[in-house]
Amino acid sequence: MKSGLINLLISSFILFSSLQGSTSLATEQQIIPDEAIRLRILANSNSEADQNVKRRIRDEVNDSINTWVANLTSIEASRTVIKGHLNEIEAIVKKELEAIGSNDTFKVEFGEIAFPTKLYGDMVYPAGTYEAVLITIGEGLGDNWWCVLFPPLCFLDFSNGDAVQAETAEPVEEAEEVEVEFFLVQVIQDLIDWIKGLFA
Repeated sequence: MKSGLINLLISSFILFSSLQGSTSLATEQQIIPDEAIRLRILANSNSEADQNVKRRIRDEVNDSINTWVANLTSIEASRTVIKGHLNEIEAIVKKELEAIGSNDTFKVEFGEIAFPTKLYGDMVYPAGTYEAVLITIGEGLGDNWWCVLFPPLCFLDFSNGDAVQAETAEPVEEAEEVEVEFFLVQVIQDLIDWIKGLFA
């Protein structure tokens, strides 16, 4: 009976340790560092034509910015370079819109930009304001595309992840934490009840 108690205690300890390890691993797997500069492009609408315009501008702007920041190793240097090229980004957008005969207005800005919550793989990136270049085409009411300019992560299209509404993402994370905590509480409670049963 004592050996059974010891085995149960060991199993509980291993389970708790593995859950703690999983949490640490998830933190280590964070793709976007705390110091990053993003690029976000808002399409005029979700029509196929407007989404194609967004993708065309995305390709041209992304290629240019990647060239400018390719060899930079600090966020300060990247910030300076990007700010210094805002006029060129505007020229690229204007050129692409003119090339397809679009009359859409556009706006290019750099600063603290609002982002929605995004699920990318197993990672949830919370809604918030992040340093970014924002390109708004027309009304800016269509689906957005975004990536990370520095460090260069634009080979990862974070917009292809499942969008998560900001008002629902945090409760989802809280629900997962509650579920894990409840499971651990139940294991401990079962262990206590079992020990009490030994001496009843």
